[in-house]
Amino acid sequence: MTIRVHHLENSRSQRVLWMLEELELPYEVVRYARDPRTMLAPPELRKVHPLGKSPVIEDTSTAAGPRVVAETGAIVEYLVEKADGRLGPPSHRESVLRYRHFLHYAEGSLMPPLLLKLVLGRIPLFGRSAQKRIQPMIDVHLDWIEAELGGRPWFAGEEFTAADVMMSFPLEAAVARAGAAEARPHIARWLETIHARPAYRSALAKGGPYAYA
Repeated sequence: MTIRVHHLENSRSQRVLWMLEELELPYEVVRYARDPRTMLAPPELRKVHPLGKSPVIEDTSTAAGPRVVAETGAIVEYLVEKADGRLGPPSHRESVLRYRHFLHYAEGSLMPPLLLKLVLGRIPLFGRSAQKRIQPMIDVHLDWIEAELGGRPWFAGEEFTAADVMMSFPLEAAVARAGAAEARPHIARWLETIHARPAYRSALAKGGPYAYA
């Protein structure tokens, strides 16, 4: 195998498996389970990368030895390059700008309030009360995304790209945590479409349990 994916259950790393399936690149999966009490990644991941986070990949095909790449966005861009640009930026200028935006927006803007809501939900009394202030912030994002998907089938434009792969986990998490698909038919349609893709389904089979699909 060329790519080794260090895959944590119910995490962002599911996108990396999907990306590899779409690109038809050879890979193997090393699975990790979360600590049932803390829900954190196990300490074994620190042997792969000092931060001990997932996803992390090892590319064993390089002449200098295995190359370790961390961070979902960086991994996705690395895989696009490895696949000679497939699923990368479209040719149309406006589509390129949208591609770049959503590639970074997924983790840079959309994911933080969703994570904050998850954390607050685990804090008795104060946390649940504070959640009420977070939901309107999330709704602003979701309403904007709904409007964007109302004008085109994919995030960058008319073509499926890596930007769609990056946006999958935040929107799946938003369905579970923030009612993303309620009264938002374009988000619901987009999620149904990606979940029906053969590569997505194959990635689920190889990745193991995933609570958000």
